[in-house]
Amino acid sequence: MYIAMNRFKIVLGREIEFENIWKQRDTFLKNVPGFQKFNLIKGKNTDTFTLYASHSTWKTEKDFTNWTKSDAFRKAHSGAGKHNDIYLGHPEFEGFNVII
Repeated sequence: MYIAMNRFKIVLGREIEFENIWKQRDTFLKNVPGFQKFNLIKGKNTDTFTLYASHSTWKTEKDFTNWTKSDAFRKAHSGAGKHNDIYLGHPEFEGFNVII
């Protein structure tokens, strides 16, 4: 199993807007080979941002990599630049192979 995460630093006071963007978008993941589960998770607040992460689970790392090169990926990310003012910096990607 493979876990892919992107961490997002969201400007304080813009959390609901960020959450609604994710609730209203189509991720195009339902029929992607190897996709298992997706969660948007909320972390700590700091003095300047609230931490979020997109968390997806895949059968293999190769399945995830294939998705990042697919039409489904391009469709899911087509409007990514529209809301730059709610982010502090770019998302930070982390990928993990599950051991146990």
